[in-house]
Amino acid sequence: MTPFQLNNGNTIPVIGLGTYRMKTMEELRPVVREAIRSGYRLIDSATVYRNEDVLGEILKEIFADPSFGVKREDLFITSKLSPQDQGYDSCYKAVNDSLTRFQLDYLDLYLIHWPGTSKKKLNDPINRENRTGSYKALEQLYKEGKLKNIGVSNYTLEHLEHLLEVCTVIPQVHQFELHPCLYQPKVLHICQQHQIQVQAYSSLGEGNLINGEVEIPGLQKMADRLGVSSALVLLHWAIQHGWAIIPKSKTTARIKENANANSFELSEQDMKLLDNVYQTEPHRFCWDPTEIN
Repeated sequence: MTPFQLNNGNTIPVIGLGTYRMKTMEELRPVVREAIRSGYRLIDSATVYRNEDVLGEILKEIFADPSFGVKREDLFITSKLSPQDQGYDSCYKAVNDSLTRFQLDYLDLYLIHWPGTSKKKLNDPINRENRTGSYKALEQLYKEGKLKNIGVSNYTLEHLEHLLEVCTVIPQVHQFELHPCLYQPKVLHICQQHQIQVQAYSSLGEGNLINGEVEIPGLQKMADRLGVSSALVLLHWAIQHGWAIIPKSKTTARIKENANANSFELSEQDMKLLDNVYQTEPHRFCWDPTEIN
């Protein structure tokens, strides 16, 4: 898949491997290795996942193994700031700590994972102050070359509007929960306005959109007509919109399958049907940032 171009001229792979809830070498090594062999070039992590050190060891193995033919510059490594590390000084240190755990000189993308601060009330003004300080630290690290791209995650329209008023580097990426049951037109519009690349997470609604827990009308018929799984339809819906995706899987077979998420096209009618699901079947499966000041 041709990478998406970011607003600073860099590029980001369309599909990446999400690693949420995977911590051990036993869990991560087979899926990371299979992902790289299947053509994935983006690995998504976060401090709160507690797997940066394990991923660092796996990447070290991959770079040293000539059968992969992959160098550091071929991969796009993402991590994110823990809510407990909000604020300029804490954020600056957290990024350097992540680099140490990964055993890397730079990260390709680093995001503020959450607009709030741990142990602070949702309406506490310190939330805005801290995340502003955190972003200032990311801007400094970006200038130093330790971060090739910076951005945010789980920001609402209001959080983005404030950030755009005070930042000197427009975010390259906004990563947030995005699927037909949580289509967010206002957030998508401001990202498009400022050329902020959307990266969808929980594209399958934590599995609920494909395991029968939540039924998307017409989804299975689309999948049957195209001869693909309903999971691939949901992943491709995002790609066809121009959004990057980071599906997580603990099985190598599913990783291989997900690598084919751009091997077909959805019709305009299919896209519209999926775009409108949120109006009748609204569901959020992950963190809800809407009440954070």
